[in-house]
Amino acid sequence: MANTDSVKVRVLSLNCWGIRYLSKQCPQRYAMIGDMLCKEEHDIVLLQEVWSEKDYLSLKKKLACSHPHSHYFKSGVIGSGLAIFSIHRIHDTFLFRYSLNGYPYMAHHGDWFGGKAVGMAVLNIGSLTANVYVTHLHAEYCRDKDSYLPHRVVQAWELQQFIRHTSAGADMVILGGDLNMHPQDLGNRLLRSYTGLQDAYLESAKFDGCEDGMTLIADNPFINKKELCPFEKGIRIDYILFKGSTKTDIYCDYMSTTKGSVPNHPFPYSDHEALTAGLRLETHTQTRSDGQPKMKDSAAGKLAALVDIVTEARTEVKVGLHCAEGMRYTATRTGVMGLALLVLELAIAAVPWLALGTEQPFPRTSFYLLAALCFAILLTTFLLYIFYTMELKALQGAEDQMRLAVGSLQEKLRGFPLAQPHNPSRRPPEGHEPSALTPEE
Repeated sequence: MANTDSVKVRVLSLNCWGIRYLSKQCPQRYAMIGDMLCKEEHDIVLLQEVWSEKDYLSLKKKLACSHPHSHYFKSGVIGSGLAIFSIHRIHDTFLFRYSLNGYPYMAHHGDWFGGKAVGMAVLNIGSLTANVYVTHLHAEYCRDKDSYLPHRVVQAWELQQFIRHTSAGADMVILGGDLNMHPQDLGNRLLRSYTGLQDAYLESAKFDGCEDGMTLIADNPFINKKELCPFEKGIRIDYILFKGSTKTDIYCDYMSTTKGSVPNHPFPYSDHEALTAGLRLETHTQTRSDGQPKMKDSAAGKLAALVDIVTEARTEVKVGLHCAEGMRYTATRTGVMGLALLVLELAIAAVPWLALGTEQPFPRTSFYLLAALCFAILLTTFLLYIFYTMELKALQGAEDQMRLAVGSLQEKLRGFPLAQPHNPSRRPPEGHEPSALTPEE
């Protein structure tokens, strides 16, 4: 048996809810977060919703001694809100912005303006190369009528693609962030099954925190309890996920979350709870050749489960395609009506020119107002048409990729003649890790 070396890494993830002038007690909370990070000395800190670069620079200055290496990922109109602090040197970074991220006219939600993305940082932890990812997916504002579900599914699809294609040479992968998905939501199952990432909460040997690992809890004073319905106690939407390689095994020795208000302070760090995972890395002096599954039946089951998940995601994307096509048609029809109204107005305005001596029967102000309305309609519908066309292209691209992925997975599945039929309607029970499959399998 090969000798092993053990390395311990403490990772923290927190959605800071840092909207300047809108988030409650924002300056005070950032001061509390900085004090906590200096005291706890986590190895890697993954922050979301750090919307102001001034707040990031303030944290950077405060953490200069405890976390000398940091990076702020810039994106969109107001920024991605993603930041990473580390005691290990950051050698490389990259930002991938999701192709779909809500609608610009839903300004009160604000997700589109944030430019949601996934940030990657390459670190060296001892002799190991770690790819660390931080992300924040589109929020779910209404679970019963979630119009953003296709966008979030596409974001999860692009996230798993980005992780798979950029982490091939890494000894370990760590992902932290606000996924805005429940543990058994489609996007979550898609992400974890395709990448093989493990959930720190499910894998931890010891847990200390909110019940069921919830990160949005009713006891948090910043939370509107009506927004948690029908989940009275709270929900779990923030995660720390990880996986090793043929060279490195990763174990979660413990995990903890904050529990609302901070001791000796009148309010908590954020409206989300902070997550801390204690990871133990065991490196092997000899690379193990265990990339292939030990049992064909197990590999076949994983393939069948993954085919079902991707097929389900493809169906959801098709629903989004249908809705986008309908919205583009509505925009086109409204634009045609605005154009017809403008033509009619021009025809009426031309009457005095065609019939010499005839006075304009309508007040000039009314014509100006009507013309302004027509031009506003035409401009708005034109912009909407362009936006929905872009949305259609992104959805079609994702659907094409999923179709190819399903075909490839089914081709692999045909190599397992003993594979049993899989029921696509059956989901793993709450709290169980979905089957993980690496591309080599």
